[in-house]
Amino acid sequence: MTSAKKYVAECVGTFVLVLLGCGTAMLVGCDAENGGGYILTALAFGLVIVGMAYCIGNVSGCHINPAVSLGVLISGGMSITDFIGYVISQCIGAILGAAVLKGIFSLGNVTDMTGGLGSNGLAGVNGSIGAGLLVEILLTFIFVLTILGVTSSKFRHGSFGGLIIGLTLTLVHIFGIGLTGTSVNPARSFGPALFAGGDALKDLWVFIVGPLIGAALAACLYKWFEAGYKPAAPEAVPVKKPAGKNVPKKK
Repeated sequence: MTSAKKYVAECVGTFVLVLLGCGTAMLVGCDAENGGGYILTALAFGLVIVGMAYCIGNVSGCHINPAVSLGVLISGGMSITDFIGYVISQCIGAILGAAVLKGIFSLGNVTDMTGGLGSNGLAGVNGSIGAGLLVEILLTFIFVLTILGVTSSKFRHGSFGGLIIGLTLTLVHIFGIGLTGTSVNPARSFGPALFAGGDALKDLWVFIVGPLIGAALAACLYKWFEAGYKPAAPEAVPVKKPAGKNVPKKK
């Protein structure tokens, strides 16, 4: 697969993630008192990953997240050139997704229930940078560790990888939405913050640094898990002799 096709796939995937994930949050809200909004937003992000995994997974691997790309890079799964191309493509997709949301909600005079295009923030942790960083590091660590485990060439998990990854993203959103809005994805935070401005832009670095640290830790741990691992050789299957009379040899 050519690099250009991979980069376009990553751009499209991240565009869809921001459009549908952040868009759902904007429509339903995700405050602590709105449990339904929590679940709908978490499901929206998770289901996008499931859909995109089976759509562009064979093209680019469906990272649609600079933190995931960093984890794959550290694990030796991609080149530094592709890593840079992926991150740029993901950020472009996120900006386009946020721009389209801005246009839809402005033209339709629709109320944004998040007040900031679904951007991430520290209000849930009372403005604590330390708490915000810790949440993002831990949630991204869990998410990327799962991805590396599911996609490992040494530990094969069949064709359900996309579903497992999507459910894991849903899970970390259920926990993290009330704290930081759940980023675990610098590109997803970058696009909406550019248009929201204010605190979203001021605190953006937390949602870039935190996920990248979490991804790096996950990749280093998983490399250690895989080190020296050798898949068990398949057991030999005994050959059964045909039943019945012996067939005479040809002269």
